[in-house]
Amino acid sequence: MARIPIAMLGLLLFCFWAAMAEAKYMKYKDPKQSVNVRIKDLMSRMTLEEKIGQMVQIDRSVASAEVMKKYLIGSILSGGGSVPAKQASAETWIEMVNDFQKGCLSTRLGIPMIYGIDAVHGHNNVYKATIFPHNVGLGATRDPELVKRIGAATALEVRATGIPYVFAPCIAVCRDPRWGRCFESYSEDPKVVQVMTEIVPGLQGDFPPGSRKGVPYVAGNKNVAACAKHYVGDGGTTKGINENNTVINRHGLLSIHMAGYYTSIIKGVSTVMVSYSSWNGKKMHANHELVTDFLKNTLRFRGFVISDWQGIDRITSPPHANYSYSIEVGIKAGIDMIMVPYNYTEFIDGLTYQVKNKIIPMSRIDDAVRRILRVKFVMGLFEEPLADHSLVHELGSQAHRNLAREAVRKSLVLLKNGHPADEPLLPLPKKAPKILVAGTHADNLGNQCGGWTIEWQGLSGNNLTSGTTILSAIKKTVDPKTKVVYKENPDLSYVKSSKFSYAIVVVGEPPYAETFGDNLNLTIPEPGPSIITNVCGAVKCVVIVISGRPVVIQPYVDQIDALVAAWLPGTEGQGVADVLFGDYSFTGKLSRTWFRTVDQLPMNVGDKHYDPLFPFGFGLTTEPTKA
Repeated sequence: MARIPIAMLGLLLFCFWAAMAEAKYMKYKDPKQSVNVRIKDLMSRMTLEEKIGQMVQIDRSVASAEVMKKYLIGSILSGGGSVPAKQASAETWIEMVNDFQKGCLSTRLGIPMIYGIDAVHGHNNVYKATIFPHNVGLGATRDPELVKRIGAATALEVRATGIPYVFAPCIAVCRDPRWGRCFESYSEDPKVVQVMTEIVPGLQGDFPPGSRKGVPYVAGNKNVAACAKHYVGDGGTTKGINENNTVINRHGLLSIHMAGYYTSIIKGVSTVMVSYSSWNGKKMHANHELVTDFLKNTLRFRGFVISDWQGIDRITSPPHANYSYSIEVGIKAGIDMIMVPYNYTEFIDGLTYQVKNKIIPMSRIDDAVRRILRVKFVMGLFEEPLADHSLVHELGSQAHRNLAREAVRKSLVLLKNGHPADEPLLPLPKKAPKILVAGTHADNLGNQCGGWTIEWQGLSGNNLTSGTTILSAIKKTVDPKTKVVYKENPDLSYVKSSKFSYAIVVVGEPPYAETFGDNLNLTIPEPGPSIITNVCGAVKCVVIVISGRPVVIQPYVDQIDALVAAWLPGTEGQGVADVLFGDYSFTGKLSRTWFRTVDQLPMNVGDKHYDPLFPFGFGLTTEPTKA
């Protein structure tokens, strides 16, 4: 009789040891296991609550370690200008991100969160980061290898602040410069945009040869997960109105607007962000055919699909008018992670209700979570969830500033160089008795950088971050004996009476982003045109246009001796002076058609009625001056 309890005791001990072994060894925590095995093991352990938590992305302003733990949140973002503190250091960023991450690691399964940020021309939310030229300028370089190096530098600066995920690149094909996001587009030509997707392996690392196409890839902790955006047709809306309707047939959509997605997916892009815009009246956030059938099933994309900021809310008009409907159609369309970003409990409760009541099938939730976990495993987040300080020296490093300066040089497009009967004005002589520098953008770092710089809309002035204005660059470049006179808005009589050897006028657009940049007239704001007239009417002048797109310049071209499109060059204004004074050649070519009048818009290369002021691909060259 006494043997039975002993046998039972043995069985109990065996069960206990087995449970202990199970607790110690979980396949999903073992990096030696394949990613698919790890995903399957982890998902088998997850409750519905844990799965839905993975699908939620919230803004840092509403996040805390406690929130991450309580609601099992899978991701956080910094929206434009959403920072831990003004002028926060890299160390402050790391401390914040790690604090949030510790909340996630303290949960039952310890699934790390992924932190995302808009790094669209360098790590542009962060004080003292290198700000590269916006994409419109990079398109003019026609240099994919340069763009790849910029991607790698951006990845290092983002990792320097403890962040592993960027909402870049924007691979929009801007077909109408009236769109406020045109500066985020490399070109109106899909072929140029395709070539510039080399930024993806720059950000993420080179896709290993022989790997399965469509599977996300991040090389290691000096790289970041990238995001191709905004899927799809964001650059084709009527009159360039942001978030509006792109009217085009299927062939046009796939050949023009889809072009960059084909190459990005082949290069292993980790995520794709859906566009606010509609295609022929159907909201992209509700488009099952394009998100699930085409992107996921036809193109075999295996990363995750993320919404834009409150993207599902905007399925209805007005936004958020029927949130349960937005949740249903957004998730059913195939969106995997929702950028909520504030009212996360409303989203979690709504989605949970719909799954429990079989409105949304469990298979759809599993597909979303599988994709999110795949990216997290591929990135190595489970092995290295917390950031250290080993890369803080990369933020705004001299090597990266030199790279940005090179990018500025290569992005400049020379549109005019002297009147037909005259000698070319450029390159300018460094030695001259006295020169005038004028214009609203000559000594204004914020104007030079444009939108998405420190704040969402950008900032005018010189108090936003560190960098070199064009005026400072000119002063550093000319001969020490050359007197440089700076007057922002001189009158005609002053210019005429001051005996300047020549003048440099720098004017253009103020900073803007997204809908705030939509503009139906595309004129240079006053006093820009007055400055051009006053200065160029009195002395030989070169006009440098700082803008996110072609603007109305035809009325002034005859008065101007030399004309340069400098786009939005970023913090390294020295690159402008390098080319202006002949240390380097002008080599940039227009990646956009420069129109005569806005009445011609939209007008793109290849159109039947193509009559531009300067055609796509145009750009004069100069020879460097021998020292």
